[in-house]
Amino acid sequence: MTAASRATAPAPVVAPRLRGSGRVRPLDALRQTATLAWRSLVSIKHNPLELVDYSITPIMFVFLFTYVFGGQMAGSPEEYLRYALAGVIVQNTLFMTTYTAMSLNTDLTKGVFDRLRSLPIARSAPLFGRIAADLVKQLWAMLLMIALGVALGFRITGGLGGFLGATLMLLIFAAAVSWIAVLIGMLAGDAEKVQVFAFVLIFPITFTSSAFVRVETMPGWLQAWVHLNPVTHLSDAFRGLLLGDASSSSVLWTLAWAAGIVAVFMPLAMRAYRART
Repeated sequence: MTAASRATAPAPVVAPRLRGSGRVRPLDALRQTATLAWRSLVSIKHNPLELVDYSITPIMFVFLFTYVFGGQMAGSPEEYLRYALAGVIVQNTLFMTTYTAMSLNTDLTKGVFDRLRSLPIARSAPLFGRIAADLVKQLWAMLLMIALGVALGFRITGGLGGFLGATLMLLIFAAAVSWIAVLIGMLAGDAEKVQVFAFVLIFPITFTSSAFVRVETMPGWLQAWVHLNPVTHLSDAFRGLLLGDASSSSVLWTLAWAAGIVAVFMPLAMRAYRART
C-alpha cells in the first residue's frame, strides 16, 4: 500500500466500551435507579391488571378480618377493626414483598438483566429500581387499606404525625424485608418456587404475632416466641402510632430488626445477584 493510499484509507471503527459493569458516579447511579423505577411504574399504564393484587387483595383482607372475625374476636366488627387493621396492613405488606422476588426471578429467567447489562448503567440500578418501584406500590396498598378502614369506622387518633411516622416505619421495614425477597428471587429456580419459599417464611411469622390477636391470649410457650417476633414489634408500633399510644420500645425494636435484616441479607442478596448476573 502506497503512502497516499494509507493516508486516504478510512480509520478502523472501534466499538465503544460499555460501562454496564464498570464504575458509575453515585449521582448517575441514583438517576439510573430512579429511571428504572419509573419504567416499572409506567408499565402499569399498559397493564392495569398489575394493580389488582395491590388493590383487590388488600380490600378483601380488610373486609374478611373485620366482618368475619370481628364479632368472634372483639364482640363487634368496629372494635376488632381498631385492633386488627394495623395487623392486616402489616401482613399485606410482608406478603407483597413476594412480588419483588417473583418479578426479579422472572426478569432473570427471561434475560432482562442480560439486556440491561449491555447498557452504560450501574450494575445495581435494575435491582434497586425494582425495589423502589415496589415500595411505591406498597405505599398505594397501605393508603388504600387505611382509607377503607376509615370508611368502616377506624379513626387515626394519633394525628398527622402518628400517621406519617407509621407510614415511614412500615416502608423502612418493607425495604429491609425486600432484601430477603431479593435473595429468594436469586436462589429460586423459577417463580413458582419463589411463592413456596415466601409462604413458608412469611405465613407462620405473621400469624404467630400480635398482628391479629393479643399476646396474652396465647399459650405461655408460644408467647416467648411472639415477644421476639419482629412482626409483633412492627404491628404494635404501627398500631400505636396510628392510635397515638405507641411505646418507644416497640418502635426501637422494629427499627433494630430492620437494620439487622439489612445487615445480614443485603450482602447475601448482592452476592447472589452478582453470581446470577
